[in-house]
Amino acid sequence: MMTKPPQSRGGGGGGGGALGRRGFAALLAAAVIALALLCLFYGAAFAPTLRSRRLPLQRRFEAVPADLALSSLPVCDARYSELIPCLDRGLHNQLRLRLNLSLMEHYERHCPPAHRRLNCLIPPPAGYRVPIRWPRSRDEVWKANIPHTHLASEKSDQRWMVVNGDKINFPGGGTHFHTGADKYIVHLAQMLNFPNGKLNNGGNIRNVLDVGCGVASFGAYLLPLDIIAMSLAPNDVHENQIQFALERGIPSTLGVLGTRRLPYPSHSFELAHCSRCRIDWLQRDGILLLEVDRVLRPGGYFVYSSPEAYAMDPINRNIWRKMSDLARRMCWQIASKEDQTVIWIKPLTNECYMKREPGTLPNMCDRDDDPDAAWNVPMKACVTPYSERVHKVKGSNLLPWPQRLTAPPPRLEELGISSNNFSDDNEIWHFRVIQYWKLMKSEIQKDSFRNVMDMNANLGGFAASLRKKDVWVMNVVPSTESGKLKIIYDRGLLGTIHN
Repeated sequence: MMTKPPQSRGGGGGGGGALGRRGFAALLAAAVIALALLCLFYGAAFAPTLRSRRLPLQRRFEAVPADLALSSLPVCDARYSELIPCLDRGLHNQLRLRLNLSLMEHYERHCPPAHRRLNCLIPPPAGYRVPIRWPRSRDEVWKANIPHTHLASEKSDQRWMVVNGDKINFPGGGTHFHTGADKYIVHLAQMLNFPNGKLNNGGNIRNVLDVGCGVASFGAYLLPLDIIAMSLAPNDVHENQIQFALERGIPSTLGVLGTRRLPYPSHSFELAHCSRCRIDWLQRDGILLLEVDRVLRPGGYFVYSSPEAYAMDPINRNIWRKMSDLARRMCWQIASKEDQTVIWIKPLTNECYMKREPGTLPNMCDRDDDPDAAWNVPMKACVTPYSERVHKVKGSNLLPWPQRLTAPPPRLEELGISSNNFSDDNEIWHFRVIQYWKLMKSEIQKDSFRNVMDMNANLGGFAASLRKKDVWVMNVVPSTESGKLKIIYDRGLLGTIHN
């Protein structure tokens, strides 16, 4: 089925006015309600025949009353087309929030009070077009959908992006890898002596954290290697780089290393990457580097491409000495250093931590500190030790990708979930996804979907069942069940915590 791009929208009021706008809102509200009812019904009705230990999923639903009236939601004013409610710095200024700019607090979440929240539909920008489909979208998007061209001129010499008529093209360059992310990624694999020059290391590197990701070209060129990166950047003067990344169909999210922990559990990533990310890793006793350490798996890598690693001037040499000393006290070792890049590796066990001299800083975190607590939790300038299980087996004990996707991960036992329950959940979601696609078959094309959000992801069964589809899933876990997010990451998927 061919889809016709919507007509351009002009400016216009805060929710009233044109008939077309009211009609759009009413139709959208009706469609959302109808889809919700459909999902509720079929999500329960299409479960497979369950063995006795499973919970029954069948449920009866009353017929929808014929006279049901659907109330329409107003459409926000056009100036709100890029509103991010909890990252609205204009509102922060109006509310006179006392935020420490040097600690990046102004890039962290600060949600509006109830009386300042909008209850309207966010409109698309004028001239919005149906997005270019994946995989073409990796290399080009419609300029009208993200009307920001400042970054193209500012980073023109680094080949971040190029304006080309009504499109924006992405040549694959970056501040550090002007010749292309693909060549840079091969170079990293060669530095680590990985087989066949592939950074995935036979499936042992799957989850990557890219800090200060720009327009996420590093993450884009990891995807062919079956590596999935959480590309992270703030909504800063670069005019929302993450908006470009998502329009391209690349896994990414807004975030910053500021004062709060990143919304990920401990030991989530095999590799963290910083390419000219302009982060002061030495501030506050190394608290930001210690946060990276928290989310790195045992034996994980930190790839650092920055002038401090190679420049010979006195200022950069001094930074390098201090950063090297901090990494040594954190028990990191240099796995490789070449040209403009250094790669550190994290220890597999607690052995190095136990051998540190008394009084060595940073301290070890308290035993009663929960390293997986990550929703609105302040960062701590301490080293997170491993559990007795990790120390004993010398690592995460995860299978390579893709086997880890469906194999019960070792940390299931921390949640009291049995392997049988985990396997049952996989089977249920596999069947459900087949039924969903059958229902939508007449309405969609193969490339209709790219960015998917599971708004209550549980153990990630829905996302796992989509593996053969050309999509990626942001698995959202409620803060009241945050422990489940580590299972999602241990399966080689991505996600975040929210309330």
